[in-house]
Amino acid sequence: MIETHGLSMTSAHYARMGQQECEKIHVATLEILERTGVDVHDEKAREILAKAGAKVDGIRVRVPEHLVNWALQTAPKRMTLYDRNGKVAIRAWGYNSYFGGGSDCLNILDHRTGQRRRPLLSDVRDAAIVQDALPEIDFVMSMFLPEDVDQRIYDRYQMEVMLNNTTKPIVFVTPDFEGTKAAVEMCEIVAGGAESFQRRPFATCYINVTSGMIINQEALQKCMYLAEKGLPQLWIPLNAGGVNSPATTAGCMASMNAGILLGVVLSQLVREGVPIAVPGWNGGPYNLKTMVGNYVLADEQGVPTSMGKYYNLPVFGLGGSTDAKVLDQQAGGEVVLSLMTALIHGANIVHDVGFMDSGLMGSLQIMVMANDWLGFLRAATAGVLVNDETLALDVIDELGPTGNYLNHEHTLRHFREPFYGKLLEKGDFASWEARGRPTMEGRAAQEIDRILESHKPEPLPADIQRDIHKIVEREQEWINRTSRK
Repeated sequence: MIETHGLSMTSAHYARMGQQECEKIHVATLEILERTGVDVHDEKAREILAKAGAKVDGIRVRVPEHLVNWALQTAPKRMTLYDRNGKVAIRAWGYNSYFGGGSDCLNILDHRTGQRRRPLLSDVRDAAIVQDALPEIDFVMSMFLPEDVDQRIYDRYQMEVMLNNTTKPIVFVTPDFEGTKAAVEMCEIVAGGAESFQRRPFATCYINVTSGMIINQEALQKCMYLAEKGLPQLWIPLNAGGVNSPATTAGCMASMNAGILLGVVLSQLVREGVPIAVPGWNGGPYNLKTMVGNYVLADEQGVPTSMGKYYNLPVFGLGGSTDAKVLDQQAGGEVVLSLMTALIHGANIVHDVGFMDSGLMGSLQIMVMANDWLGFLRAATAGVLVNDETLALDVIDELGPTGNYLNHEHTLRHFREPFYGKLLEKGDFASWEARGRPTMEGRAAQEIDRILESHKPEPLPADIQRDIHKIVEREQEWINRTSRK
């Protein structure tokens, strides 16, 4: 069933793999973990795993089946994220799907000029404001890697900007372990303390892991740190089929799944019951024709999400992206298709809305267009409410075959319910021509300017803003001292 934003009505959904296929991949993963093992590049993590019964040989760790089974039983089936004001905003389980931007694009497609350029911190701010304003966007990410701040600690500046310009949940990414600690510290200041943030987390860390069978030290440090604090995490090992794993979808997914399950085991060993989400993309062939890491490939769609559903764990998915370089037919098609597959497969927290050029460029125009397409997809896949009011048998009997339904009170009660979209052109040709033949691309650019001019995110109290900024200043001083040594 599809449950969007917690609606209880149901309709059909799609599973890329059935129970039998998932079971085979799971059993294969258990063999990889026990027979081949995974390289774990952190001594503390290896010690924790060894104490629990894993076999450690240098950096190679082999995990027994019983430990995996225990961790899967212990890991929560739900992940709840709140908004800054403590209200539940994301219920990441089942077929609830929530969408947001991505992080750290090296370029921006400027909506005012149509040109590709390097982003600034002001672009991170604009992206946060646009995401905060769009009704179909449920959480906020930084979108861009700003070049006008110290590149060694750019994530601290991103976090400060996001906290100041949205009340929606935040998914943050940090290049190092110290950045994760700084981000959590900022959130604890906003929440009023570590306990308050742990009880109602409004931000979570997306942990990039080298691959399914190589677990880098910083990812392990982040995993253990967040687990110790009882905070939710997004644990994301990704494989490139044919490059660092088998070219076949099944082999790529099985080896990627080894790293996924190792993260689940480690997090639960550190703190039983801490929430952890697993990947909802990759797990399939890499594009060996171009050797470019594409964001929208057909063969991988729904494969890791099927495994996440098999384990009944929250799934961190990807959608609303395109590998196109301009706002053309490919861009529109891939954005809609990736949104659709993420939704019908049931990915829970779906990021990278607005990404272009294989993740190297971001577009706020794509994001506001995706807002309309998401509204359409949610309406098109929503359950249909069937009751006395919606069947309207008395109205049909009253008006009969030739009655005028336009001015009936039943129509007046319900005519605002269908989805039509804000940017989608649904009028007649003459009216469209009279307005100067506007394109959706142009309407999206105008909508961005309207949002940036009129939407004012709820500000943080001045003392909280000051304390957050002190952390950024402290981090800048720290990195400057470190570089001088």
